[in-house]
Amino acid sequence: METKSAFVAIVGRPNVGKSSLMNRLLGEKVAIVTNKPQTTRTRITGVLTVGETQLVFTDTPGLHRPRTKLSQYMVRQIDESVADVDVAVLVCEPTGEPVKAELDLIESFRKGCMPAILAINKIDTLSDKSLLLPKIQAMSELYEFEDVIPLSAVTGDGTDILLDKLCAMAQPSPHFFEDDTLTDQPERVIVAEIIREKLLQNLSEEIPHGTAVVAESMKEREGGGMIDIQATIICEKKSHKGIVIGKGGQMLKKIATQAREDIERFLDCRVNLQCWVKVKDDWRQDENIMRNLGFK
Repeated sequence: METKSAFVAIVGRPNVGKSSLMNRLLGEKVAIVTNKPQTTRTRITGVLTVGETQLVFTDTPGLHRPRTKLSQYMVRQIDESVADVDVAVLVCEPTGEPVKAELDLIESFRKGCMPAILAINKIDTLSDKSLLLPKIQAMSELYEFEDVIPLSAVTGDGTDILLDKLCAMAQPSPHFFEDDTLTDQPERVIVAEIIREKLLQNLSEEIPHGTAVVAESMKEREGGGMIDIQATIICEKKSHKGIVIGKGGQMLKKIATQAREDIERFLDCRVNLQCWVKVKDDWRQDENIMRNLGFK
């Protein structure tokens, strides 16, 4: 049986559902999801093997105007991802005019002669599907997409069509990962991302975007069945530390409890999670700190 593969970049403006779409295609949660823009900071790789075909997905940060060293790093992740793949999936909203981020991405497709599929997400929010037509026309006039697929990452409607199209575009090639691989991310990275997801979901305004999480240690107890995890939450200001901890430690306890439940599902075992909060002033502007946090 001849094997095939394709590297696929999932790109788009912030908060259009790129991570939700990748999770839906994989059938497992690999990338964190919130309703806040710029949730994804790095390239997250998900791997799906269907018979002889292996698809390697890259979920990228949303393209935005960089304002910090961290934002500049995130934008570079997008540029590098688009340059390294076989096909791009541009995810967009179901209505509205094309925005600058989308125009910039399309220009990068054009420069690289990149095969691209347009995935119009969130069709579950439309009671009248004819409202899709202006968006389809506007985007199709900008680029010759391989296909235009309306879908919903939430309900799964249309995602099987996208998956079939991607499999059809795969080329003869060895598989680059073992067939049962789900992601190339170490467990520590996934654990840290799950904790950061809970920070984003429970804290408001700019505070959660100024946080980072490091899983300092993960040790399985003798006899198995339980993993002890020590994690550090880093924030930019002393005042933010108090908000993350909350009155009497209640906010931190809530975040840790929600994260522990998701981590247990991911690792398929019981977890003892301990979270600590530290302050590193303006870490998003400090390249040395960013490197130490894994933003290389």
